[in-house]
Amino acid sequence: MLEFEVPASYQIPENASMANSVFEHEKESPNFVLFKVPLDAGGWSDVTAAKFAQDVTAVAKGLIASGVQLGDRVAIMASTSYNWVLLDYAIWTAGGCTVAIYESSAPEQAKWILEDSATVITVVEAQRHRAVIDEVADSLPDLRETLELDKQAIAELIERGKDVSDADVHARRAQVTASSPATLIYTSGTTGKPKGVQLTHANLWAESKAVRLELASIFVEGNKTLMFLPLAHVFARAISVGALDAKVTIAHTSDWTTLVEQFGAFKPDFILSVPRVFEKVFNSAKQKAHDGGKGKIFDKAAATAIAWSEAQDTGGAGFGLNLKHTVFDKLVYSKLKAALGGQCKSAVSGGGPLGARLGHFFRGVGVTIYEGYGLTETSAAITVNTPENIRVGSVGRPINGHAAKVASDGELLVRGPVTFSGYWKNDAASAESFEDGWFKTGDLGAIDDDGFVTITGRKKELIVTAAGKNVSPATLEDSLRANPLISQCMVVGDGQPFIGALITLDPEALPGWKERHGLSADTSVAELTKNADLVAEIDAAVAETNKKVSKAEQIKKIRILDVDWTQEGGELTPKMSLKRNIVLKQYAGEVEAIYS
Repeated sequence: MLEFEVPASYQIPENASMANSVFEHEKESPNFVLFKVPLDAGGWSDVTAAKFAQDVTAVAKGLIASGVQLGDRVAIMASTSYNWVLLDYAIWTAGGCTVAIYESSAPEQAKWILEDSATVITVVEAQRHRAVIDEVADSLPDLRETLELDKQAIAELIERGKDVSDADVHARRAQVTASSPATLIYTSGTTGKPKGVQLTHANLWAESKAVRLELASIFVEGNKTLMFLPLAHVFARAISVGALDAKVTIAHTSDWTTLVEQFGAFKPDFILSVPRVFEKVFNSAKQKAHDGGKGKIFDKAAATAIAWSEAQDTGGAGFGLNLKHTVFDKLVYSKLKAALGGQCKSAVSGGGPLGARLGHFFRGVGVTIYEGYGLTETSAAITVNTPENIRVGSVGRPINGHAAKVASDGELLVRGPVTFSGYWKNDAASAESFEDGWFKTGDLGAIDDDGFVTITGRKKELIVTAAGKNVSPATLEDSLRANPLISQCMVVGDGQPFIGALITLDPEALPGWKERHGLSADTSVAELTKNADLVAEIDAAVAETNKKVSKAEQIKKIRILDVDWTQEGGELTPKMSLKRNIVLKQYAGEVEAIYS
């Protein structure tokens, strides 16, 4: 099938504003707990709908008193927290447009975003973020001030706004329409300067409405979720606004090192995450089992979970498989579910390909992952799997009111109300991104007869070997990362005679591996990359991966690196995706060694 469309069952109001839900909840359910804010001493502080509306109004008054006009850009550079969301809704209430900046951004990245967007006020989290802004502030003529959350920025704004009336705030909010800009989110800029994606209130309203319709059994009033992805990313932002609109209680954290403990304390009903987190959960559990001498049990349990999930798509599991599944649920699966807090029965995955292997594993364990697909330009998800329509390994069908089709060259095109209208102050790039009203995603895809979309690769990432063979790296990389020893990998070979791969080792898996193989704890990673047993395990993972592709696509040679790739090192984006151009530049010598 080349095209599939789902008709819209809703209309976007002309006065749609993402801030409206705040005051509707205040009026209809003032005592409903919208947020739980962690306390320093442990536990949670409840933020009711009435309290949130009060906070939003007070901060919006402060922004108006600070000179923020209708449509002005106000930037947030901070980690995920209640204050991020509070500022976002206050900016919308004051009629402004939120500019999202990752807290890990370098000075030059922040400079370009603030300069290009003509931001007037920036709110940062801490002194380290202020230092980034201060370093480039002299070249930002539009930036009037920088406020710091750690130095009571919220209290400062509330104090400033004391003389602004409620009527003034709501008069300003009433000037916002569906076509008003709600946020600017900048692309990663891997092929040039980052482009500002301008999303309107209509875009975000449609995203929230459509996703709540598709995932109605998840976005249930009173359900809870723990938000840990960066709110500067469109995926977390979309789930955040959808959850608030649906009256899902939200807690926030930016500490990924203690997620298991936080899941246990908060007990979320569902979570959202990027594929890398699900990979780490699986790999960590597998490695822990092998380190504890229970590797064979875990491997059999994993195979059973995958087989049981696959059977659900072909009439259900038989007696024997169901029996094994029940036994492993008590021995293995229950412990994995406990690690997610014990109440989590579903998850939403986006920001990159999850892969059928992980999708089937987690559904078999009892935590169904609804994988979706979208871009910043589509306000996050434009396709998604749902409880009613799920095909593991696909990214689902177009959401309510949206369409997808495959162009003659295999590129996936999409359209619908979540799709942006163009890049900020970049008419040329905007024109290049559309074809007869369809947005060109840059991804290669396919659509089956039931409308399920499958992403087969990134158009710009497609590797063409010297022999002219087109190779999509995603399938190979997903398979390799299934090995607990492997942290990251990148397939190379553009213009080369064969396919190769750079591989990094997972620091969390190495201590147990060294102990099992009789190596001292202080054995360096550099030494391990030359260890015959470790190299043999990696080679086995490569051999298993090569079984899944044609001979021309198989990995012929690898380089195991003695450093891992991280966000701090610049090789990964905040959503844990590879910055391929950066890796190719930084490790050009290693790539050259593959082909020497």
